[in-house]
Formats: sequence, C-alpha cells, structure tokens
Amino acid sequence: MKRFLGATFLRGLALAGALTVSGVQAQEPSQATIEALLPELEKQIAAGMKAFSVPGVALGIVHDDKLIYAKGFGVKAQGKPEAVGAETLFQVGSTTKAFLGVTLAQAVDAGRVGWNDPVIDHHPAFQLSDPWITRDFRVLDLAAQRSGLTPYVNDALALLGFDKATLIRSMRVAPQTGAFRSDFRYLNIPHIVGGEIVAKANGTPSWFASLKRGVLDPLGMASTSASAEAIEKATDHATGHRLDAAPVAVPFHPSFPYAHGPAGGLNSNVPDMAKWLRLQLGRGIFDGKVVVSEEHLDVTWTPRVAMNERTSYAVGWIISATPRGRVIWHNGGTFGFGAHAGFLPDARTGIVILTNLENSGMADALGMWFYDRVLGNPVVDNIALGAAAAKAKREAALKEAAGFVPGSLAANASALAGTYVSPILGEATITLVNGNLQMKLEATEAIGLLEASRDDPFLFAATLAPVGDFAAPVAMSGGEAFTRLRFEPDNNGRITQLRWLSPELPHLFSRAPAQ
Repeated sequence: MKRFLGATFLRGLALAGALTVSGVQAQEPSQATIEALLPELEKQIAAGMKAFSVPGVALGIVHDDKLIYAKGFGVKAQGKPEAVGAETLFQVGSTTKAFLGVTLAQAVDAGRVGWNDPVIDHHPAFQLSDPWITRDFRVLDLAAQRSGLTPYVNDALALLGFDKATLIRSMRVAPQTGAFRSDFRYLNIPHIVGGEIVAKANGTPSWFASLKRGVLDPLGMASTSASAEAIEKATDHATGHRLDAAPVAVPFHPSFPYAHGPAGGLNSNVPDMAKWLRLQLGRGIFDGKVVVSEEHLDVTWTPRVAMNERTSYAVGWIISATPRGRVIWHNGGTFGFGAHAGFLPDARTGIVILTNLENSGMADALGMWFYDRVLGNPVVDNIALGAAAAKAKREAALKEAAGFVPGSLAANASALAGTYVSPILGEATITLVNGNLQMKLEATEAIGLLEASRDDPFLFAATLAPVGDFAAPVAMSGGEAFTRLRFEPDNNGRITQLRWLSPELPHLFSRAPAQ
C-alpha cells in the first residue's frame, strides 16, 4: 500500500524504451510461446531476488483461462530453510483495491448502488474539508485516486491505534493539494468507505463478508483471507520482511494493512490469485457463470485520471499503454510484502508475483519484463532499472531523515507540558519523564517519544514507543519517526498549539486551559 508511487514511476521508465516501435497490436500468444519464456523468466527471478534482497517469491501465469505455470522460489523466512511453494500465502497489499472495484460493480449490477451516487447519500460520515467536493464526491471516485487530497493522508493513524471510524472522520482535515478529478493522488482511506457502502448495500456484517459471498466463494478462492490471525494460523504462509542492511522479519498485526480493509488487507496465494485473473480475462465470467457483468467490470478498467503520458488510474487498476498492447495491473506493498497482479486483456494472459519483502519494485520489474516479452516490445533490463530506482529511493529517505539533527532538550521544556486537543484525535498529553518529553494519545494510549531538534527548540521528532500492543507496529516500521511536530507560541510567547508536520498526518492540537 504505502510503497506504491516509486514502483509506479518505475513503470513509466521501463516503458520509455518502447516508444520507437510502431503502434501495432501483438498477435495473441500461444501457451507454447509463453512456456518458451520460462527459462529466461526464472533467470530474471533469480537476478531480482539477488538485486533486491528478496528472501522468497511465488509466481503464477494464467493463459487461455487456466493456470499454466505456478512455482515458488527461495524461502518463507530469512535465515530459515522452509521453501516457498506455489500455494504459500502472502499479503497482497493494494492489489486488493481491484477486489473492491468488483464488489462495487456487483452492487451496481444488483441496483443497490450507482456509480454516480453521491457518497454522502450512502455514508453521511464521509466529509471533506471542501463542502462542494463533499457533495460532489461519487461512489466511482472512492477507488479512482482522483480526489486531489494529500497522498497517503492519515494512513498511519491505524498504526497509532485509531479505529476505522476515526480514519474516515480524519478526511475532514485532509488538505486539498490537487484538483478534484484532475490530479492523481494515491489514497487508502476512501476505500474503507467504499467497503462500508458495499456491506450496507448487501446487508453483510463487513466488506470481506460481501467479497466472500460474491467473489471468493464463486471463484473457489478458499485460501484468501483478510486478517493477521488468518495468515498466522495458516500452515503454509510466508513471513514478511523490511529491508535494513539485510531483510528483517516483521510481525503480522491488525493495524496494517488489515485495518485498511478494501485498500490492501487481503492475504492470498498464486492459485487463488490466478482464479481472480481468470475472472478478469473472462470479462466477468468464471467457469461459465456470470460473476459480474462485463458492462460494469469494464467501468473498473476504464482510465479515470492520468498518472503520466502513458499510464492512467482506473478503479483499482492501473492502465498502461505500450506500443503493442495495453496492460492492466496493480501492485501492492505492505511493511513486509510486495505483490504484482496484472493481465493483457487482448492476449488472454496474466501474471501474479508475490514476494516477502516490502515492495521495493522487484515484483513490478518482473511483471514488466513478462508483458514486454509476451507483447514483443523492446527488451529492457527491468531488474537493473528497478534496483537502481529502489537504491535511489532508500538514499533519498536517508537524506531526508538526516535533515533532522537531534539536540538537547531546552532548559524550559517543562513549559511545553500540558494537554492539547484535536477535533479528530482527541487529547494529547505532553509530559516530562526522566528528562525527556513524551506525548500520550489518550484515545488509544499510544505514546510518542519526542526527540528535540538541535536547531529549533520547538521542533521535535515523534517515534512510537514499543509498549504493549504497539511493539508490533514499531517492529513493522523499523522505529521510524511517524511525524515531526512543532509547539507554536502566540504573540505573547505562550505555547497555544501543537502541530504535526508530516503531510500525511496534518493534525493541529489546541492547548487546553490549565486546570
């Protein structure tokens, strides 16, 4: 989920070399031509695992309504011998978004929801900072990534223990940084709202219950689940990893991605995801039965907002134009897994790639290589491009982090202590503990450890304390600061506000009067 934009940019780079080829449609491949690619594909997998430090991969290829290749590579957990198999479960991250699109399409098929219905007619709690956009925000917009809001806004609230209702309510303070329906902005929380609308329309207790009844059961996707508990209980599952000097295992936890539900909360494996691709390639028909109408499935494939000159976002899918055919795909990234699922609608061919390392681009690089080989596009070294992009992204993150230089706590830091109140997040209590400032979010009991800046006595970096149920989120994120914050004085020099400075967590707390 969170590791999306870098890989999307890489997709544009990978296709750039193909622009000199005349725009002709490739012939539909045969199973034999795809199977002829497999030896080189397996070499690419090996090269990618080495270049990206990925412990394990599972990959499947669908052609002409059947799974023709399924294989695992590497290990389920770094430093342990158990091998990944074709049926090993992984988190699939934001490839989940296309599943939301189909459940919305099914609700439209049933006449319970309309694509152009105002969201507030179905979910009045959905409010944005701009009243006009709130009124005009349609069901289709929820999964079309064209809101114009700050990318990834308020996603991290789940890691701080806030519930689904708070995540939805937090959209009221999300800054409008782009033009509504004109600028691509990647979000997750609106998908939660979409899932709520589907569940209410179908009379089910949750979005996943609707998905199971309407998609998973008809397709026989019995291994697909939507909770940390479910994947942990499965006998054949991979362990997720984040990349430090080497891959570091991370725990499963309800806060991410599962709290985001339809935005990225599914666990699945190659055989199940292959059935999902067969439904797409069958244009809504699976084993002779209509699961979703072609008319409304096509709505989810239709470009809605441009990402660059060759790539657009649809509804849970990315649509890329190549000289010899279009590609419909999406990737997924969680703190421990990276995934890619996509297909060539005019070549009846699809691929799913699941990895147990946070999404740094390997799955996309392999997907791009495969599409170009099947379509006959020019040869591009996608693995090398992807590895270089991932390295540049890591270096940029380190440089950004180095911009904050820790310093000593000011002698008058006790003046910052007190209670600060946010209309969305409730009370934040600042206290001085053993010579250091702490921030306790009273609604969730999360504790932020505040590290002072050397250059600004009012500027701090906040990291989540690994206490109680928050130990797992800290392990998942590697203990990175979740925001920088500033205490703001009024004209008389009295501290009256506490402002979170992360663009993704744009919250303002007002100081409560002393009791």
